[in-house]
Amino acid sequence: MSIGLDLFATLHRTVLQAMDCVPGAQRGSLLLREGERLVYRAAAGMEGLLPARLHLPSDAGPASAPAPLDAEGGARVVAAAAWYGARLPGAPALERLPAGAVVVLTPVRVHGRPLGVLVVEQPGDEAPSGEALSGEAPSGEALSGEALSGEHWARLSALADSAGAALERRGLYDDKARAAHETRLLEEVLNAVAAQASPRELVEIVSKGIRSVQLRPHWSAVHLVMLDGADREGPPSSAPGQGRELRVYRLPRRAPTAYWNNLRDGALVAGHDLGVAVDFRFCAGSGAGSQSELIDEGIRRGVQGIAVAPADPALIEPAIRRATEAGIPVVTLDTPPAAGSSTLAYVGTDNAAAGRLAGEMMARLLPDGGAVHAQLTSLRALNGIERVEGFGAAVAGRAIAVQPPSENQFDTSRGLQLAEEALRREGGAGAFGACAENGPSWGRAARAAGRAGDLKIVAFDLVPETIAMIREGTIHAAVVQREYDMGYRAVQMLHDVITRGAGVALAGLPPLSPGAEPPSPRFADTGVDVVTLERTPWSHALSDHLNLELNRKATIRRRAPAAVRPALELLVVVLDVEKEELADERALLDRGSLVGRALSTARSVVVDTAASELDGLSDVLEARLHGTRTLVGVPLLTRGEALGVLVLESERPSACSPEDLAQIERVADTMAVALENVRLFERMSRRQESLVNTIIELSSPVVPIAPEILVMPVVGAMDRQRSGRFMESMLQEISRRRARVVLVDVTGMATVDALAAHHLLQAAGAARLLGAEVVLVGIAPEAARLIVGQGLDLGRVAIRATLELGFAYALSRTGGRVVYADA
Repeated sequence: MSIGLDLFATLHRTVLQAMDCVPGAQRGSLLLREGERLVYRAAAGMEGLLPARLHLPSDAGPASAPAPLDAEGGARVVAAAAWYGARLPGAPALERLPAGAVVVLTPVRVHGRPLGVLVVEQPGDEAPSGEALSGEAPSGEALSGEALSGEHWARLSALADSAGAALERRGLYDDKARAAHETRLLEEVLNAVAAQASPRELVEIVSKGIRSVQLRPHWSAVHLVMLDGADREGPPSSAPGQGRELRVYRLPRRAPTAYWNNLRDGALVAGHDLGVAVDFRFCAGSGAGSQSELIDEGIRRGVQGIAVAPADPALIEPAIRRATEAGIPVVTLDTPPAAGSSTLAYVGTDNAAAGRLAGEMMARLLPDGGAVHAQLTSLRALNGIERVEGFGAAVAGRAIAVQPPSENQFDTSRGLQLAEEALRREGGAGAFGACAENGPSWGRAARAAGRAGDLKIVAFDLVPETIAMIREGTIHAAVVQREYDMGYRAVQMLHDVITRGAGVALAGLPPLSPGAEPPSPRFADTGVDVVTLERTPWSHALSDHLNLELNRKATIRRRAPAAVRPALELLVVVLDVEKEELADERALLDRGSLVGRALSTARSVVVDTAASELDGLSDVLEARLHGTRTLVGVPLLTRGEALGVLVLESERPSACSPEDLAQIERVADTMAVALENVRLFERMSRRQESLVNTIIELSSPVVPIAPEILVMPVVGAMDRQRSGRFMESMLQEISRRRARVVLVDVTGMATVDALAAHHLLQAAGAARLLGAEVVLVGIAPEAARLIVGQGLDLGRVAIRATLELGFAYALSRTGGRVVYADA
C-alpha cells in the first residue's frame, strides 16, 4: 500500500511486523514526539491493558526517560510495569502483566534526530538468550530475561528505520502543504484588502485559515478585539486607556462556507472582467428568503440572466420556468437541474464520475474490504445522490459494503451526531463524505471514537477543516471540485448567451443527458482533482494542488473576451449552509488584561494560564476557567499604532512555538493592512456621501413647466441606486402636482444602455399606475444605434427627438397648444 494514501496503515503494519520479530510478543505500539510530549500513533494488543480501544492519537506523557529519545541512545529493554505505568497511567490491568515482562524499545530517527520509539512487549520468561543488548528498569533493578539475538535487533532496527523514512517523507509533504496554505491564507487576506472586507469577514478568513495552517497548537478559538472606532474613525489620538470601548468579533462553530465563498469570488471576478453587475445571494433552500423567492424577485427587477445552485431542483423548477418565459436565460451550477428543466445549461462537476474516483480511492485504502458509511447534505440534491451512486459503482464486486447514506439536512451538528451514532452502532472500516461538510463530520466522529487514521475517510472539497484533517491523517483523500471555475464560467456563459446568442454561446457543449427528449440542458464540466497529503499515482499532493489552484485562477481570467461590454445585471443564487452569525460583542478595555497589555506595548503576548507571571490578568483568569492553557495576543499594527488584537486560545500547554508566533504575526500584519484599508475607504465614503447626494439631487430635478406637465432632466449614469431615487422623486411630484405628462430629458446622460433603458422603463410603468405618461426626449444618435443594436424594446414609452417636440406632444395630451408670437 502506498504511504501517500495511508500513513496510519503503514505505521500499524510496522508495529505488527515488530511484534513478529520478538518471540512471544503480546503488545506493540509506536509513539511519536510532538513538542515535549509523546503521542501514541499506532498500537496492537492493548485491549489487554485497557477496557476499550486505545484512543489514537493519545497522549503518552513527557518525552523523557524511560524513552530512548536522546540523540545518542540506542535500543534497550525496560520493565513493562514501569513503562506502562509512565505511558498508560491508570491502566486497570497492570497488575496482571506476566511476571518479569519487559518492553523492547527501538528508537525511530530522522536524519539522526530521535522522533519516536517503537515498543514491543515480551514476557520475561520467554525472553530468548542472546549476545547483544540488555537493559535496566528505570529503578535500576535488574530485568528478568535475557537480551534478544543480533538478528532480532537488526530486524527491529530496520523496521524503525522504515518508519522513520515514512515519517520523514510525510513531514516534507506536510511542510510544503503548510507553506502553500499560508500563502493561500495571506492571498485571501490581501484580496480582502482590495474588496474593503469588514472586520467580520477578516476574522472568519483568518480564524479558519490559521487553524488549518497550524495543526499542533489545536487552536480552540480565534477572535479579533478592535478598539471601538478603529475600523471606522481612524487611529486613536492618544494611547489606549482604561474604559475605552472594544468590539469583539468571535467566530461561532459553524459549517464551512469556504466552498461557497470561492464560488462567489469566481462569479464576482467574472463580473468585473466582463463589465457585468453580479448580484450574488446566499439564501435558504426553502421558506422565507428561499431560492424560488429570489428568482421571482429577479424576474420582477428585470435582471438579464440568472444562475442558481438548486438545493432542491424539482422544487425550484417552476421558478426557473417563470424566468425563462420572461425571456431571462437561466443556468444551474454546482447541482444539476431537474429532468426536463428549462435551464440552458449546467455548469459544474460530473458528479457520477467524481463519485467513482472517490470509490476507487476507498478501494485502495481498504484492500481487504469492509463496511463503508456515507453521508450527504440532502437526499433531494442530485449532486450528492449521483456521487454516492458513482461511489457504489466503483466498489461494486469488491468486498466493500456501502451502507445506505444518511443526510445532515445542511446541519453540521446533526451530521456529526449521525456520524458518531453510525460508528458507535455499526463500527465500519471507512466513510465517504459526499459534500463539503460531510467529510469533517466523519473526521470529528473518528477522533471522538479514538479511530483517527484507522477509519478510512474520503471527503469532497477542500474547506479549511478538511485541509487540516488531511495534514494530520484523519482524512485520507478528497475529491476536490473547482468551484471558483463554476462561478466564473456561469457568469461568463450568461454574458455570452445575452450578447452573442444561445446558439453561439453553447456551441460545442455536450447535452447533460444524451438522447433525452426533449433535449436536455448543455453540460459545462469544470472537472475535479483528487488530493492527498503526499503525491501518489492517483492524486495530487495537497501543496501542489494549492499552488495549482492559484495558477488556475489566473489562467481562467485570461479567457475573458475583450469585446464590447454592455451593462448587464445577473443574479447568482446559492445556498447558505447555516444561519449562525459571527458574534459582535462590546466590552470595556481593561488595561490589566492580555488585550490591554498587547495594545499598550504593541508587542505580542504568549501566556500559559496555569504557570505564568501574567496569570492574574483578567482575561487570562477567564480563559483558564473554560480550559484554555495557552493564550496568545498579537497586536495589529499600522503606522506604529495598534488597531486591535488577534487573540488565539488552545487547551494545550506551551502550544505556541516561536515559529507559530512568527507566522501568526505575519498574518496579523497583513490583516492590519486590510483593516487600515477599510478605515480609509469608509472615511473617504463619508466625505463623499454628502457631495454625491447633492449631485444626485441636482442631476435629476423635477421642474413644472406648464399645468400638468413636468420635466426631469437626467445627468450622468442611471444605476440601480440612482434609479430608485429618480423614481421616488418622480412619483412624489406626479402625485403632488397631479401631473399627466413627465418629460424625461436624457440629453445629459452618460449613455443610454440596456441597464439604463430598463430603469427608465420601470419608471414609466410606475408613472402609468398614477395616471401619468412618461416621454423620453433627447436620445443621441449613438444611444439610438446602441438601443437598436441590442434589440431593446422601449414598449409603450413615447419618444421625441428634442425637448421642444416633447413639450408640444405633452401639450397635445393635456389639451394645450403652443402659440408663437410675432417678434
